Amino acid sequence: MRPLIRKFERPDFVSVSTACIRFYEELNDFLPPSRRKAHYAIGFQGTPSVKSLIEGEGVPHTEVEMVLVNGNPVTFRTKIRDGDRISVYPVFESMDVTPVNVTRSKPLREPKFILDVHLGKLARYLRMMGFDTLYAKDYNDLDLVKISVTEKRCILTRDRKLLMRKEVERGYWIRSGSVTEQVSEVIRRLDLKHATRFFSRCTRCNGDLEVVDDQEVLAVFPGYRFFPGTGFCRCKNCRHIYWNGSHCKRFAERILKVLE
Repeated sequence: MRPLIRKFERPDFVSVSTACIRFYEELNDFLPPSRRKAHYAIGFQGTPSVKSLIEGEGVPHTEVEMVLVNGNPVTFRTKIRDGDRISVYPVFESMDVTPVNVTRSKPLREPKFILDVHLGKLARYLRMMGFDTLYAKDYNDLDLVKISVTEKRCILTRDRKLLMRKEVERGYWIRSGSVTEQVSEVIRRLDLKHATRFFSRCTRCNGDLEVVDDQEVLAVFPGYRFFPGTGFCRCKNCRHIYWNGSHCKRFAERILKVLE
């Protein structure tokens, strides 16, 4: 008896479509040099969404504020088709694009942050500048995403893949490894120069600070020698005491230089 031979049919030919795409301004940081500041062709199969096509190029959707397809604003769910021309723009600093922006229902720039484990120094700086900043060494990616979504916080991270999670709405990828340059990045890109409130938050727990009388401090630190104009504050949450010393002046001078 002859053995049974199965006959496999040849699979149908899978067509590949092409679109032309360009990323603008600092979104080019995510691209290889050959694709920066230029239109280039990108191949795809089927009808992928704007979000999947953009993130396939390595750009997190949280860095994008507006996308135009063939000159028209679209949402992240819009399907891409063969021959489309795509323009991708970053979060704008001070220009109001609300009338033409359909990618998001509201802007991303809100001065409430949560930082990943690699940005402890930046968290301290942001708190000293008065920004509501959550940070803990034991936060994992799920914690960061959950808190960000629940409390409407912007994630600051060195991990771009974290920002590609579909649940994340607010986020910024920190480019620099230097803390002073990181501060400059955040302030410049999120247009926060005029939102600073120096020494209004606790650098330990992120609580609000309140002014306290010298006598209250003396009750905690009996025998402490006060200097004229010292000025004391206390954290409403952890009760830690702060005073206006020379370290405050040095920090303010350093940050003002960064902001300039």
